[in-house]
Amino acid sequence: MAAALRLPPLLSSRAAPTATTRRSRTTSSTLRVTAQLDDTTATTSTFTSTSSTPAPPAGFTPPVPKRFEVKPGQSSNIAGAALALPFRLGTGVFVLGYGVSLVDADQIPPDQYALEFQGRKVKETSKVGQCPRPTKPIEIYEFEGCPFCRKVREMVSVLDLDVLYYPCPKGGPTFRPKVKEMGGKQQFPYMVDPNTGVAMYESDAIITYLAKTYGDGSVPIMLKLGLLTTITAGLAMSGRSGKGSSYSPAKLPAQPIEIWAYEGSPFCKIARETLVELELPHLLHSIARGSPKRQDFFKKYGLFQAPYIEDPNTGVKMFESASIVEYLRATYAA
Repeated sequence: MAAALRLPPLLSSRAAPTATTRRSRTTSSTLRVTAQLDDTTATTSTFTSTSSTPAPPAGFTPPVPKRFEVKPGQSSNIAGAALALPFRLGTGVFVLGYGVSLVDADQIPPDQYALEFQGRKVKETSKVGQCPRPTKPIEIYEFEGCPFCRKVREMVSVLDLDVLYYPCPKGGPTFRPKVKEMGGKQQFPYMVDPNTGVAMYESDAIITYLAKTYGDGSVPIMLKLGLLTTITAGLAMSGRSGKGSSYSPAKLPAQPIEIWAYEGSPFCKIARETLVELELPHLLHSIARGSPKRQDFFKKYGLFQAPYIEDPNTGVKMFESASIVEYLRATYAA
């Protein structure tokens, strides 16, 4: 589990959520933000805000996880989100150097994560364990409905990186202005790597940087086809009718919500669209197929299913994408 992260308390006319069943505590914090802008001098900004402690909805109980089951009324949402798989040929589903083989069931101990298939088990391997890992989460400012942002999110999944996402939906009052302040323009995606001091725009440049810094230097074919990559990334989102693009008024939490997810999953897509629309910062732990973090997750929780969130602002921990959406809207929507 990552150490607790506290948001840049920028702004805060956006109050954090409160509940009538609990008394709010008020906290005030200040953060100094420094980013190196490509080849220019670093810029520094200081923000101060006040936020109150949220609570889950009255009577809320996290649902029991149900694998491979779609909640009634959600089939069209999942089908629309799944359109990305054929358009993007599964990019973002598998990590770097993914390999798979069928082995006898007794070759993989029961306490290790593995899919079962016709009485045998699926052994998955990858190269990400051989790649440098960032000490601090990379920070990316972006939004769901942007094809250029999707390209970067796919690379994040391929490299199995943990990323602190600052959502920038259209009309968002918090992080869009922040990007202009740091980089000089509202263009997305925008990446800040606190491990190296590098900050940059341009999806292709970000992808190349991540590949060289945290991978083996290679970029998946579907991410280096130029205009065709951008077109198919746009088509991949056509089934969602702009979901995850526009701001819905919400209360800003004091700490990022943590989510275990990956770009290629339609279930994860549904949950992340809501995080973006509500402009809720979130620390995403990438867990595409072949990720070593799947075993860590399995060992801790006794099963593997994505998405999964932990909200340090309320203490809620839960599976099930549709229920996660309901929880986020009930807790944070203004």
